Amino acid sequence: MSERILVAVAWPYANGSIHIGHVAGTYLPADIFARYHRKKGNEVAMVSGSDAHGTPVTLVAEKQGVPPEAIASKYQAEFQDCWRHLGITFDLFTSTHTDNHIAVAQDMFLTLQKNGYVYEAASVQPFCEYCGRFLADRYVEGKCPHCGFQGARGDQCDNCGRTLDPKDLIGIVCRISGHTPVFRETSHFFFKLSAFEDQLREWTKDKTHWRHNVVNFTRGYLDGGLKDRPITRDIEWGVPVPLPGYEKKRLYVWFEAVIGYLSATKEWAQRGGKPDKWKEFWQQPSRAYYFMGKDNITFHTVLWPAMLMGYGALNLPYDVPANEYLNLEGMKFTKSRNWAVWLPEYLDRFEPDPLRYVVAAIMPEASDADFSWREYLRRNNDELVATYGNLVHRVLTMSYRNFDKAVPQPGPLDAQCQELLAEARRRFDEVGAAIEACRFRAGLGAAMLLAQSANRYLDQRAPWTAIKTDRQGAATTLWTALSVINALRVAMYPYLPFTSEKLHQMLKRPVQVHDAGWSWDPQELRPGQPLGEPQPLFAKLEEAVIAEEAARLVR
Repeated sequence: MSERILVAVAWPYANGSIHIGHVAGTYLPADIFARYHRKKGNEVAMVSGSDAHGTPVTLVAEKQGVPPEAIASKYQAEFQDCWRHLGITFDLFTSTHTDNHIAVAQDMFLTLQKNGYVYEAASVQPFCEYCGRFLADRYVEGKCPHCGFQGARGDQCDNCGRTLDPKDLIGIVCRISGHTPVFRETSHFFFKLSAFEDQLREWTKDKTHWRHNVVNFTRGYLDGGLKDRPITRDIEWGVPVPLPGYEKKRLYVWFEAVIGYLSATKEWAQRGGKPDKWKEFWQQPSRAYYFMGKDNITFHTVLWPAMLMGYGALNLPYDVPANEYLNLEGMKFTKSRNWAVWLPEYLDRFEPDPLRYVVAAIMPEASDADFSWREYLRRNNDELVATYGNLVHRVLTMSYRNFDKAVPQPGPLDAQCQELLAEARRRFDEVGAAIEACRFRAGLGAAMLLAQSANRYLDQRAPWTAIKTDRQGAATTLWTALSVINALRVAMYPYLPFTSEKLHQMLKRPVQVHDAGWSWDPQELRPGQPLGEPQPLFAKLEEAVIAEEAARLVR
């Protein structure tokens, strides 16, 4: 029986390009998961969009002397282009700067206020006398009081992931003027987060399927005691507070951005001509998975669930499979030093599937991982080209050339053939189970183990030699190998969609690969069925790539 699966993906700030650390932390795992569930026959809504509001965008806009909307529009278009070329299959990738989102966010604010969970109170905020204005979260920085990281923001420390208040920062300065701000009283609206502490503890206590890092971050946050949080800011760019007299205040970006999962699902339903369909994912039996990096865990296991509880009659998250960080050549990604592999630049120079493969193979699911160009080259050449690609090419080439461009007619299957097919069934099921459990590295590993077993099978049986004296035996070997390759075509699809479609065409399967189901039948390839002309699945890379890409990092 099919299920409804909401794949809610973290919203990237529309203030700069995506790098491959973001791909590893959020977007690739979400896409693998969504592709698998679609093939399995489940109803999937994979939604996200660019986080267009707040200080991350206004800071860039002020530096460039352009309106914030120009920055948001620029990166919205760039993100869309990247998803298309990398094969990230959002059902809707929208923006927080839409009338729909503004209406849904304002409704959330007003409903929480009506239910007694939003109140107005005096607040002391940093004020830059040099700039002549109150400073929102990212306009200030200083040392984190928890871990000592220099460069923590007014809302969060990127190093330890703790949420902060500007007054917590040690040595606070204005990022625009460099001056030390003073603290002045202003008035803001607050979300009564403290009212949900017991309810959240009860809700989280049975989440045994959550990853250890998610459980630990969440428990640590709850154990520290929940404090009410401000949900408005003195800023001109963002969602207006829907009350008279507050025209110069906006909803705090942390508050309105998470509402995007709901507003995006509503927009997706409206665009599809079924405006009430969002209710099937938010008010009826459904499982919601929230994909993001570890710095966003508590926003989705504490703050957003509390907002949903306060609003009422909306489904809470089922799982938050947050990843750890991906580092680059042993160091953290650093935008200011250009220490990053930017996704638009990568896609201009290389094919998408090798990146998807390498990132999935090292995905930081339980601990931080490291990307290096040497390892990228090795995995591309040794694993994609020499293992998987070579398996496919030599089996298809021999079958195409020696058996009238068609699937060979096998003889009786001996024990070795049956053993390989049994392993194919086992590995195929392992891939599906691993993806179901959001263990994407394990799923890819199971598929590659099958490819390795098929290569050993071929080497032992040597059909290129056997065909000279035992044509029937060679046909049996190749038919068995083709059946395994057919299993890999499906199992690899969530990871390598472009390659799987190419293989799908060479095997002359009906429809497109993404329209076929998540199933494999060893007898599916019928003897005599035509085969397409074999083409290499992957291209070998030269050693020079390592030095060339290293030079780009330090330019």
